[in-house]
Amino acid sequence: MATRVAVDAMGGDDAPDVIVEGALLALRNSPAPLQVVLYGQASGLQRILPEGGSRSILIVDAPEVIGMGDPPVAAVRSKTQSSIHVGLRDHRRGRTDAFLSAGNTGATVAASLFILGRLPGVARPTLPSYYPTTRGVCLLLDVGSNMDSKAEHLLQFGQMGAAYCRLLMGMDNPRVGLLSVGEEPGKGNELVKAANGLFARAQNVHFVGNVEGRDILHHGADVVVCDGFVGNVILKLGESIMTALPALARQEIGRLGMDVAVATSIERIFEGVAAKFNPEEYGGGAPLLGIDGTVFIMHGRSTARAVERCILMAARAAALNMSQSITAELTPHAGR
Repeated sequence: MATRVAVDAMGGDDAPDVIVEGALLALRNSPAPLQVVLYGQASGLQRILPEGGSRSILIVDAPEVIGMGDPPVAAVRSKTQSSIHVGLRDHRRGRTDAFLSAGNTGATVAASLFILGRLPGVARPTLPSYYPTTRGVCLLLDVGSNMDSKAEHLLQFGQMGAAYCRLLMGMDNPRVGLLSVGEEPGKGNELVKAANGLFARAQNVHFVGNVEGRDILHHGADVVVCDGFVGNVILKLGESIMTALPALARQEIGRLGMDVAVATSIERIFEGVAAKFNPEEYGGGAPLLGIDGTVFIMHGRSTARAVERCILMAARAAALNMSQSITAELTPHAGR
């Protein structure tokens, strides 16, 4: 039986064209049976799809659109026929196996909480992101879904992140670090110091202590935990490296007056390093962990390739029962 992935066709800076293109790529390249269900304004989507369509791609009409600039909570309350609402409702009813959106992140998180609810024992869902390191990637969380957190929330973020790493990244015993301003347990603000004590006493997580900002790129831990304010700053800093590193390299090449052939080779090296900070390299999106369902959130500027990769990743997460694995991880250690 095909895995059914619901896609918010109206979400993202270049929706719906890029979303439809990415869906078609996913269907073409999926290694397993796949069905994509597009949620959005049906008349417009039908015009974009190739003539004749495909039995593996369906359209469900959702006449309202939540814009990228809409206030999340107000939009969730007022636009109940949006592509986000209709898609999540169908996911709750079991009509699809996963849902993903490149639209308004705040609205997607709020609607997921309202429609799907949290997994048993989860106090706050969390949004992770892959972060490049000198030894592959680490998982950074939270990156923006929780601007204010409690110590017990950070502990659950680490537990859910470790469960995700085991299930989808193939890690046997992921090392979890708590982001702070020093390695010692007593360093950091009150939130971090309290969280350190909880991590140190937890039995179901491989806690390696505090890690500093300089440790992230050197893979100080497989899972790096922080609140959403700090995590979002780090995420955006990484995005700036994509453009800043090649630009700085070109400036230095120009200052040194290097040979054109040598300069071109060096530029390519720096561009390759900078590309590691592109979310497309790691599946194009990330799961909203802790939700009672399989929900993936993509960047608003996602390309068709990113949409394709995120659809395939969401299908794999659904096939592996990601939510059940997280529930099993947290049930003996349920939080408030």
